[in-house]
Amino acid sequence: MTIFIFIGSLLAAMALGIPIAFALLASGVALMWHLQLFDAQILAQNLVGGADSFPLLAVPFFMLAGEIMNVGGLSRRIVDLALALVGHVKGGLGYVTIMAGCLLSALSGSAVADAAALTALLLPMMVKAGHNKVRAGGLIASVGVIGPVIPPSIGLVIFGVAANVSISKLFLAAIVPGLLIGGALWVTWAWLVRREDIVPPPRKSAAEIMKAFRDATWALVLPVIILVGLRMGVFTPTEAAVVAAVYALFVSTVIYRELKLPQLYGVFVASAKTSAVVMFLIAAAMVSAWLITVANLPRMVVDLLKPFMDSPILLMAAIMLLVMAVGTAMDMTPTILILTPVLMPVVKAAGIDPVYFGVLFIINNSIGLVTPPVGTVLNVVAGVGKISMDDVTKGVIPFMIAEFAVMFLMVVFPKLVTVPASWFY
Repeated sequence: MTIFIFIGSLLAAMALGIPIAFALLASGVALMWHLQLFDAQILAQNLVGGADSFPLLAVPFFMLAGEIMNVGGLSRRIVDLALALVGHVKGGLGYVTIMAGCLLSALSGSAVADAAALTALLLPMMVKAGHNKVRAGGLIASVGVIGPVIPPSIGLVIFGVAANVSISKLFLAAIVPGLLIGGALWVTWAWLVRREDIVPPPRKSAAEIMKAFRDATWALVLPVIILVGLRMGVFTPTEAAVVAAVYALFVSTVIYRELKLPQLYGVFVASAKTSAVVMFLIAAAMVSAWLITVANLPRMVVDLLKPFMDSPILLMAAIMLLVMAVGTAMDMTPTILILTPVLMPVVKAAGIDPVYFGVLFIINNSIGLVTPPVGTVLNVVAGVGKISMDDVTKGVIPFMIAEFAVMFLMVVFPKLVTVPASWFY
């Protein structure tokens, strides 16, 4: 009955069109009434305490860094470098999209920011070159999924806070899985583009490649600073976010000089608005997370999943299918915040490595960003690229299947995640 009240009130609020943050608060209040615990002061304390977290400071700073990179020219130079390296091969612009997406993921950690930048920069070029616009839009949307996987990742930060798992370990463990997803997209694009009659642009000369590399060097240094700093213990993930924002601001204003002082106000306001939405969502979800614990819902879920407890692989497969279903109807951040306190006791009871689980959980939630009908990244690509939502959905299907295939490959063979992670620890 407790589970029904929580899920039923949440779904009812969402069906009425109430924003997800307020829907979470409504479901929390309903659960409090059911448990005879309603107290406005407890509600307010949990709401404020939910956002009062030092590690969560990484979220607004990574968002600020992403905004600065897009406006300051760092993103464009990454795309130019990828164009110089692989733009001349058949279907080269698709490979450019994948390569640029992986590099941008190591800069911003936001699927929405990466998808918007890649759509604006590359979709017109792909259409002009003769590529199918629907397929090109689908590829760009699927590449945006890599953003929350390859560190620095806002999704991994939120999961690390909610699950009390080392964010640094999550960052380091997610590097190879993110690259594997990029590899799967590369193979899928090569298979789909083989029959297209596209004349690729001429190969860039060595001098042009070196120029593109020099122009992008300052942007390429940032992920190296972050990963080396985390690996060597120089700074925490939160401090890494501050380093990323300050570095991006310095490069954009002093080195590239594309970000002018009058533009700074707009950049700060845009990142503040996005951060406020995410932080309020986190705060509202923390109220529900506290009530989930008080109501002992994790124990009920453990009891439901007991038949799978003897086999970690079957348990992980069942959890991944559950998250896939939830991801079709809910955005990434609320899914992480709602399911993490419910699933973590199950994972620990089965003896599954929390870092391994966290990486696969975030990958699944990231792919959920391109699964209809919600699909936040699908909406971004459709809006920026002026494509209908139905067309983007059709275009993304083969790439989404490839991403899910890689994820379940990691479920069956956990060492694909754990062994590379041990190299970085």
